[in-house]
Amino acid sequence: MAARVLHALGCGLRHATLQSNPQSRLSVRSASSIKSLFVRKVDPRKDAHSHLLAKKEDNNLYKIQFHNVKPECLDDYNKLCEEVLPSIHADPNYPCELVGTWNTWYGEQDQAVHLWRYRGGYPALTDVMNKLKKNKEFLEYREKRGKMLLSRRNQLLLEFSFWNEPVPRDGPNIYELRSYQLRPGTMIEWGNYWARAIEFRQQNQEAVGGFFSQIGRLYMVHHLWAYKDLQSREETRNAAWKHDGWDEAVYYTVPLIQHMESRIMIPMKTSPLK
Repeated sequence: MAARVLHALGCGLRHATLQSNPQSRLSVRSASSIKSLFVRKVDPRKDAHSHLLAKKEDNNLYKIQFHNVKPECLDDYNKLCEEVLPSIHADPNYPCELVGTWNTWYGEQDQAVHLWRYRGGYPALTDVMNKLKKNKEFLEYREKRGKMLLSRRNQLLLEFSFWNEPVPRDGPNIYELRSYQLRPGTMIEWGNYWARAIEFRQQNQEAVGGFFSQIGRLYMVHHLWAYKDLQSREETRNAAWKHDGWDEAVYYTVPLIQHMESRIMIPMKTSPLK
């Protein structure tokens, strides 16, 4: 009741002020006009953002896996992965490739990250899953792995059309996975800005791959970068600010982000990305 009374009093005072002071009415209208300039207007679209942002020349689907491992099991977990995952990668009967496999160094601890590529999209993913159900070695691996994990999650991803496809590279390198939770409805804007911004970050070939989620946590973006070491990372990132246009890309993309996270990762012995 008190809140309603205060609200009514406030409205009455505001009305009286506007009636007695025409200049106040003008100020309010001006403020409203200025405010309207900053209200984000998203045009309606008749196509999914995945069709607008993803590569058209192929039909690649990616899966990223995050495994949180019991601290005392990490070494055994790594050995198990190194024994089994490369065999799936090398088998021509499986239309999938292990892009990279890492342990998180800085960020969430005792964590493994695996990135797979499926040539042929969802049918290839289904084909691999059905074959793995009959793969004795994989079923044993999954049983052993389950006893070593605290939790796990995954996402299905598409790659941005303006990023290069991830390809094997020699090392040693460290990798940074920068993950962004975007505000719903802003993926197209993100893609428009980064299509230009990526040009500033390819000078030292640090850009490995850029992806956005399709299944799992939605409106997620992952950027994967490679550096020789942490000092090289610092110097490379600072150098980007010397390019005209990088500051503008950062300025306009930061408001699109709800949450962001950075992982520094070390490749496992059998990772194609060394």
